[in-house]
Amino acid sequence: MDIRSNEPFWLIKNALPQSYPSLKNSTSTEILIIGAGITGALIAFKLIGEGKKVIMVDSRDICNGSTAASTSMLQYEIDEPLHKLIEQVGLTCAVSSYQNCEKAIKDLKKIVVEVGSHCDFEYKKSVYFASSKKDISFLKKEFDARQEHGFNVKWLPKEKINELGLKAYAAIESKSGAVMDVYKLANDILKYCSKKGLQVYDRTEIAEIKSKKGKTIATTKNDLSIEADHVVHCTGYESIETLKENIVNLKSTFALASEAFETLPQAFKNRIFWNTDSPYLYFRSTGDCRIVMGGGDRDFKNAVRRDALLPRKEKELSKSFKKCFPEIPFIADYSWAGTFGETKDGLPYFGKPDPKKNEHYILGFGGNGITFSVMGMDAILHSINKTPHPYLEYYKFHR
Repeated sequence: MDIRSNEPFWLIKNALPQSYPSLKNSTSTEILIIGAGITGALIAFKLIGEGKKVIMVDSRDICNGSTAASTSMLQYEIDEPLHKLIEQVGLTCAVSSYQNCEKAIKDLKKIVVEVGSHCDFEYKKSVYFASSKKDISFLKKEFDARQEHGFNVKWLPKEKINELGLKAYAAIESKSGAVMDVYKLANDILKYCSKKGLQVYDRTEIAEIKSKKGKTIATTKNDLSIEADHVVHCTGYESIETLKENIVNLKSTFALASEAFETLPQAFKNRIFWNTDSPYLYFRSTGDCRIVMGGGDRDFKNAVRRDALLPRKEKELSKSFKKCFPEIPFIADYSWAGTFGETKDGLPYFGKPDPKKNEHYILGFGGNGITFSVMGMDAILHSINKTPHPYLEYYKFHR
């Protein structure tokens, strides 16, 4: 599946940090990871740290799928608002999901430090704002729910928001948010893990997976085999091609990066923004003084139709930015499109769809794909070892 257009800002910014060989001979390992984006990188980091023998493969160049198209905005807030998520999945699951996404941002910072990544990780306040009067009551319910369950939030009335240069009617400001260059981080994690024994093969596409005598045999399109005790799928939205269960609705999404400012506008120096629209808009700054924004989501049909919409979406998003921040001159420098997915409850999927097979999935969907992937690190060993963990219950298949 073609899950992004050709020119995401991060690819141009970073070029190709390093390359890996394709698989040349059949081999065996303890654990095979399929998918070398940020999710696969984090799972490899966890497993290598536990002394496991791990091989990773990807059908593309490393990190050239959804990771390259990500806008790399980190939030504890899930696509499904807390007060509505409580209604859907219950109090414990909903609140802990928000809490653990918040913890995941701090855990990710520790990983950044450990691998020595210069990925422009920076903590930011997160501002969730109402673009219309009709959304104020909805936003107030969300504020009350977060405050009731211990989240550090502040209510911003219209006049306070206007001081930031943001045209909105009300907002929730949270202290827990961050930005980074996830493409750079994922590459740095894989480089770090490779030095510790991880074997990485790019441009190696798995065509078939079968179980045989307690082992899992993955066969490539070139008819080479990888025998493993366990296979971990970190293939994101492409997992719909290997899963029988329809767990995600695919969407096309669009993003812009502005020309670099001499000095970042004050509002963007320590904040990220997103709004109550459906689909929502979101805004962040970069380390080189640009503003990145995204949104304009549409149901995904195919990559050709998605990419054909890009010129129109670039105009729409630029217009939306001016409506939200009328005093900030936004000149688009880069634009790109990608494909992402929404689950019915905004939550990820972890574990084994088929208990009889040693195939595990770590699938962080939606706007929290990165933080969900960090949480998946805590679940993967329990899935492999068949030991209980709350995530394997909250985010199980067939739920």
